[in-house]
Amino acid sequence: MLKSKTFVKKTRSGGVMKVVREHYLRDDIWCGSEVCSECKQESTVLQRDSCIESNLCSYPHYLLPDTNVVLHQTVLQEVRHRSAPVYKRLKDIIHEKEKHFYTFTNEHHRETFIEREPGESANDRNDRAIRVAAKWYSQHLKTAEPDADGLKLVLLTNDRGNKEKAEEKGLLAYKFEEYIKSLIANPELVDHLALSNDDKNEITSSKVLFPEHLPLSKIQTGIKSGSFLQGTFRASRDNYLEATVFVQGEQEDSTEVLIQGLQNLNRAVHQDVVAVQLLPRNEWVAPSSVVLQDEGKAKDDNAEEEEEEKALRISAAEAARKPTGKVVGIIKRNWRPFCGMLNASQIKESTRHLFTPADRRIPRIRIETRQAATLAGQRIMVAIDGWPKHSRYPNGHFVRSLGSAGEKDTEQEVLLLEHDVPHQAFSQAVLSFLPKMPWAITPEDMARREDLRHLTVCSVDPPGCTDIDDALHCRQLDNGNLEVGVHIADVSHFIRPGNALDKEAANRGTTVYLCGKRIDMVPELLSSNLCSLRSNVERLAFSCIWEMNHEAEIIKTRFTKSAINSKASLTYAEAQMRIDDTTKNDDITESLRGLNKLAKILKRQRIEKGALTLSSLEVRFHMDSETHDPIDLQTKELMETNSMVEEFMLLANISVAQKIYDEFSECALLRKHPAPPPSNYDILLKAAKSKNVEIHTDSAKALADSLDVAKVDGFPYFNTLLRILATRCMMQAVYFCSGMDSDFHHYGLASPIYTHFTSPIRRYADIIVHRLLAVAIGADSTYPDLMDKHKQSALCNNLNYRHKMSQYAQRASVAFHTQLFFKSRGILNEEGFVLFVRKNAIIVLIPKFGLEGTVFFDAKDKTAPNLVFDEEGPTLTVEQHTFCIFDRVKVTISLDDSNVQHQKIRMSLIDPAIPGVSVPAPDVEPQAKKSKLDR
Repeated sequence: MLKSKTFVKKTRSGGVMKVVREHYLRDDIWCGSEVCSECKQESTVLQRDSCIESNLCSYPHYLLPDTNVVLHQTVLQEVRHRSAPVYKRLKDIIHEKEKHFYTFTNEHHRETFIEREPGESANDRNDRAIRVAAKWYSQHLKTAEPDADGLKLVLLTNDRGNKEKAEEKGLLAYKFEEYIKSLIANPELVDHLALSNDDKNEITSSKVLFPEHLPLSKIQTGIKSGSFLQGTFRASRDNYLEATVFVQGEQEDSTEVLIQGLQNLNRAVHQDVVAVQLLPRNEWVAPSSVVLQDEGKAKDDNAEEEEEEKALRISAAEAARKPTGKVVGIIKRNWRPFCGMLNASQIKESTRHLFTPADRRIPRIRIETRQAATLAGQRIMVAIDGWPKHSRYPNGHFVRSLGSAGEKDTEQEVLLLEHDVPHQAFSQAVLSFLPKMPWAITPEDMARREDLRHLTVCSVDPPGCTDIDDALHCRQLDNGNLEVGVHIADVSHFIRPGNALDKEAANRGTTVYLCGKRIDMVPELLSSNLCSLRSNVERLAFSCIWEMNHEAEIIKTRFTKSAINSKASLTYAEAQMRIDDTTKNDDITESLRGLNKLAKILKRQRIEKGALTLSSLEVRFHMDSETHDPIDLQTKELMETNSMVEEFMLLANISVAQKIYDEFSECALLRKHPAPPPSNYDILLKAAKSKNVEIHTDSAKALADSLDVAKVDGFPYFNTLLRILATRCMMQAVYFCSGMDSDFHHYGLASPIYTHFTSPIRRYADIIVHRLLAVAIGADSTYPDLMDKHKQSALCNNLNYRHKMSQYAQRASVAFHTQLFFKSRGILNEEGFVLFVRKNAIIVLIPKFGLEGTVFFDAKDKTAPNLVFDEEGPTLTVEQHTFCIFDRVKVTISLDDSNVQHQKIRMSLIDPAIPGVSVPAPDVEPQAKKSKLDR
């Protein structure tokens, strides 16, 4: 028999949709009792002599529990809607044979199915369905076996209304508490009773887990009066129970408020704008050194979390404590669709699942989906809809699938989406502003340009570079001085202010370089062709030309738009070989030698002024030409020619910065690098001190000088490690508008003023600088936005954001390719150095691969060794061995892909050998013969 259920529901866009569901009713649903001969059942579950010793029900009886105490189908469905973990436990119990549970599918039985009556709530209808089923079952048992030893059906319910109505119908009904207390044989069950509340006629949602958020009006009053602070919420990557709120103050004056513990985090999500209330000073805490990931199951019980929160609150030295607060309200949610994977529910037919985002700073999200089986093992996107105060996790909905996890294309897509990198194909509107092909330099183009096509200009770049921004020349003048020119692609000639192409480039902000892939800021026709200063083709350029003496002192500087014809596109290695080869004396080689000689002097002068030479390990992958998988991994080697190009780029950037600031003091786009606050250097000073080396940080010059003399006998790599650590202490360099700031200094370069002029194909900031410079020298006309310091400042904010995200995306791409590399390598043994010491782990750097990894000492599956963390050192004593920064260690490296989404490089200690902690060195199989690589 076919019934249809019809209901209307509101869609997300506000419309109303009618939903019709077919519902089949049957006659062949059996009762499951041994006493019944009417039902044609193959096996029975409910026994004939079902005696439970009870002084309330002394006769044999079957129990039918109502939802409000936790079985037939209505009950199971209600439980499932209330709580997935409880439903899962209930299903497990039902399947245990010795428990003798039987699920009677009353909703599909012709005689027990009931329709919802007009005006009846869903809950009342379900209560009635339970009573109807109980009545039918009682009658059925009587009919089936009239003399069935007084076998009766007992309904257990905590719903007072339901109990009264059941008794009116002549059913046996008791409250759960009454019945449990009547069980003579099992008095211990009383302890397991949930506390009942007679006034509660139905289950409300689980207990409130979080404080109420204040309304916006109260928040605004609180911010005005100073009792609340407004800031951006930044969740911790390493510890899901900790975050900081960044409060922007006047000018440089900004503070960070530490937030610890679920209650205080109060449902804020990474990047939300929140209102914070500071806690009393005696409740301030220090940032935790514990690494805590939310690995738990769907946590609705907080016992485990309370343990973890306790681990955070280790009493800290007064000095280490930071202003600590709690989130009292949300001013602006900054939710976006998040990439990640589904943690399919343990319950087979459940539609509620937890989604784990790829970004560890985002909490898990509860979603409802009927396609969990299909989505398992896929990367998907999910949006958050809300976060009620009684839910441990926010609620959301499925947006779309990105493909199978672990596949290179899918992972690259995730990486770009997670770092908010615009990577869609350029639209027709954008492409319509490109020049028509074939393109050539016209007499109109040359009207305001200098013709430098006769000069011996050449470019020096990494191998495989197609977006060549810059080229150089150096020649002897008749007066004995040298003329040096830096020629930069004239991108602003092709990208005119305000059109679709310009807006797209401004939004993208920068080209993003991933391993084996480039996401261009401008279409390829410009980036790899018309703007690229390739050899033996005529190109438009913006030139900065100096007259210098042989001591690299600048006598004259001029800027001009020009046309050039590069005579050679060299790699750093090729240029180096030409300089070193004494038999070569052609124009290009002579030009390179002149440049190299001057660059060495410029570098020395810069370092004398206090510029920092820091170190970060950059990695290069050698790709398989067919599969594009990494087959070798090396740290990049830097040559003299790298430095040669860098020196002239720095010089051009400084010269242009001075020129545009002199002309436009209010709206010059400049770049500054703030000096780090002294506390940033703590880790560097402690690390140096552990090796009895003294580092001075009162100025960039003092730091540079002390880094130069920092040496430890028998430890040649010490200086590089120190410089890597010093790099981590630095602030981020940022773009700013000269009319909105007073501090222009660039700390790392020890320069009073700086900008970016030399890479307009891959950075939008340089295009703006080109436009400013063109107006300054009368080579182009201005436009309103260029002179508006507020618009310039807003543009700088976007450029800083895009620049930062591109760096993160690059690092993530290197990490992913490193994982691919180790996936095919099995387990490797390598030497490394301790870079940081944490409470429960050491972070190790492997110089050979430029790779960092964590060795944990409190693995969940082992008994934790005795750990003593000393913050002063910092040192970590594991059993009898003490680890300090820069200690040499030997580790095994392998890929841990047990969590498909967060695959990570797993490191285990081999040496020093600590009993119960270290692992024996595995026998590494000799590598298959490597294919020849172009080194």
